Order: sequence, then C-alpha cells, then structure tokens
Amino acid sequence: MDTQGYLDMDLLRFTTAGSVDDGKSTLIGRLMYDSKSIFEDQLEAIEASSERRGDEQVNLALLTDGLKAEREAGITIDVAYRYFATPKRKFIIADTPGHIEYTRNMVTGASTANLAIILIDARNGVIEQTCRHSFIASLLGIKHIVVCVNKMDLVDFSQEQFEKIKKQYQEFSSKLNVTDIQYIPISALKGDNVVEQSKNTSWYKGKTLLKTLETVEINADINFDDARFPVQRVIRPQSEKFHDFRGFAGKVEGGVFKVGDSITALPSGTVSKIKKIYLGDSEVKEIYPPMSATLTLEDEIDITRGDLISKTDNQPEVVKELDVMLCWMNDKPLTPRGKYTIRHTANETMGMVLGVDYKVDINTLNKSDDDSPVSKNDICRAKIKVSKPLMIDSYSKNRGTGSIIIVDNGTNETVGAGMVV
Repeated sequence: MDTQGYLDMDLLRFTTAGSVDDGKSTLIGRLMYDSKSIFEDQLEAIEASSERRGDEQVNLALLTDGLKAEREAGITIDVAYRYFATPKRKFIIADTPGHIEYTRNMVTGASTANLAIILIDARNGVIEQTCRHSFIASLLGIKHIVVCVNKMDLVDFSQEQFEKIKKQYQEFSSKLNVTDIQYIPISALKGDNVVEQSKNTSWYKGKTLLKTLETVEINADINFDDARFPVQRVIRPQSEKFHDFRGFAGKVEGGVFKVGDSITALPSGTVSKIKKIYLGDSEVKEIYPPMSATLTLEDEIDITRGDLISKTDNQPEVVKELDVMLCWMNDKPLTPRGKYTIRHTANETMGMVLGVDYKVDINTLNKSDDDSPVSKNDICRAKIKVSKPLMIDSYSKNRGTGSIIIVDNGTNETVGAGMVV
C-alpha cells in the first residue's frame, strides 16, 4: 500500500498529564518557545502578564492557561489545545487538568491522542495521580507513553533519583496495556532535555523530548487490517449531469478499500463490489485511514446514514447489547435503566443502561462494588441495550468503531463516553 499520502500529513496528537504543579503547562510553553513556535505578539503578551503577576522570569505556562479563571487560579481546568510544527512533524497538544474532579476533561483530551506525556515531580516520585493518569491513557488505547521526570534541577540532576522513579513506574505500569514507555529526565523551567540535550545529565544517553516526539513511530498503530467505512451521507445529486449517481460518503475508520473489493453493507448483510472511489472530485484506486471519501457500488443496494461498509471476509459484530468502560461526564448522576441517546460513528439510536458491574477506584485502579450512583468523573463498567443494531469492534481493536457517546434526551448534553470492552 502506498502510504506516502499519509506520511505527507504526518501529525502527532499528544496529551500531557500530571498532578497540580508538576509543570505541564510550563513544559508545553518550553516546547513551543525553544522550537520557535511562538509568535512575537504571543511572547510580548505573556511577558507583560508575567510582569503583572510579579514572576521573576517569563512564565511559559501562561501560553496554555488560556482561560482567565485558569490564570487567576494558577491551574489548568479545561482542555487547552495548542498547535505547533517542526520540519519533521506537525503536533496537536491537549493540555489536560491534573485534578481528580476534571477526570472527564482528561478523557476528552486523551481520546484522540497517539501519545501521552506523564509528568512526575522528581522530588515526589510516582503518586496516586500518576497512576490515575496512566490508567486513563491505557484505557483510552494510547500506545505510547513518555514519562518525563521533571524538576530534575531541584534534585541536582541526580541519576540515582531518576532511576529510582523509573523503577517505581515500571513496577506499576506492568499492569497497564501499554507496550512503548520511554523515560526522560527534564527541567521544563530551565529547558534541560526538552528541545536541547542537557549538559547537566551527561549520564542520560537517550533522546530529548522533542526528538522523541518527532521520531515516535505511529503509523503502525493504525488498524490497516479491519476495513471499516461508516456511511455519513448518501449522495444523490439528481442533476442532469449526475442523474444516475448514488455515492456513499464517510471516513475510513480502519483497513484499506480498493476498487473491485467485495463488500458487505451492515446491518442488512447485502453484498456488492466497490465500483469507484472518489477523493473530492478525483477518482482513486484505494483509500485508508483517516481519509474521507465517497464510494459507488456495482449494485443498487439500500444503504442509509449510520450503516457500515466492511470487507465481506472481515466484518464487525452486529449487536444490540454491549459492554463498555464508561466515563460519566455530567453533574447529574447516571440514571439506572434510564433512557439515553447513544451515538456511535454516524449512527444514533435510543439506549438503556441495563446495569453497572463495578466502578473503578480511579486512584488505586481497584474494582469498587459500592452501590453509590455513578457520578461526574466516575469510571465504571456498564451494560447497555440499544433499540437498533450497532456495528462494533472492541475499542482496543478500533477506536472509531469501538467508542460511543451518551447524550441526555432532555438537554442534548453529552453525559458519558464509552469504550467497548
């Protein structure tokens, strides 16, 4: 498969997580500042803001703490997205809060990330928040974790302290479903090992953080095996030029589709072959994630928005009951056997939460059997029944077809996010 088109738009989405004052926002500011990704007016604004606050030096954290309430409190309370690029790669950063009461914000920021940076204060080592953030990263299918042991300047750049924290994290992370974990000693405030190699850590032979972000291999994370194409729209121009045209538009959520492939439309199970594939106005021979395209088929078959096109020899499950790991995001607790709107790819259906198997103690990662309501920021395992079939894969297999969101029928608010087990 020619992946050059995919490589041309090589983009790394990463999230940062750590407890309060571990230096997440400072680290992102340092990354952008040292890689010369800040506009002059931005720099002038944060210099003026730092001076007003009485900071001794330019407070790079102000680059990401964009909300007035955040600046006043000195903490991150919402997901702050920042964009920057180097000649090697483009980046989207989700700076997420460290507080337990903002777990839902971290889930939001991490849900599309390829990589998570977990910050650990070199003085404190692995703490409960470290475990919580790492668990959420693992739960959300993030395959790459970079553990940044920050504030190394406050422990005299001690190799012994760094190795001690690395060992602590290795013991804990053996329970996680993450295979690629890297460790970097840094000082976000001073810039050590962020963009430039530090002379203070001559004992560290690994890459800087930026070099790690530029070179981490993410193409292998994409599921090119299980072909999934949720239909978002049926295109029928009904114009003189295109009076017979009937195309199915959507985004490839997995696998590779080629002209001539035998496909099955779900949930009907009707079989046909791909006649043509369009990217915009251009005809192409194949498509793969994350391309958005339009397919035409050799047969006139009934397909509507929310249906899914897959290869005939490799299909997702078609179910009306599903088990999910659910993060609750609303002030109003989950209503047992309450009815909600369930959104899955381009599909929408009514659903009911049949029951909760257990909640996860977010700090110890142990299962909790207490009968208290599932409240905001809780994570639980739940069983959901839906009124029309959904075409699903497990979340670990495919993030796109393995995730749902739950919407309150009365307010239309998103109240929960689920990962299919």
